Amino acid sequence: MYNESNNDRNRQIERELEENWVLREKFNVIKESAERLDRMKLESPRPQTIESILKYAATKTNINSI
Repeated sequence: MYNESNNDRNRQIERELEENWVLREKFNVIKESAERLDRMKLESPRPQTIESILKYAATKTNINSI
């Protein structure tokens, strides 16, 4: 989907997708989901959300909070 494999591997994947209906359907669902995510408008999280995540992470690691 992201052209991250070599040509030989891509051909193997394409053959498998042609022959395996279940795999092809799963691939199509993943591909459609990725396309929908690419079209979504992303928003920055609220500062309070970031602060909460950092505080939680600090309790789970040895990192000092900001």
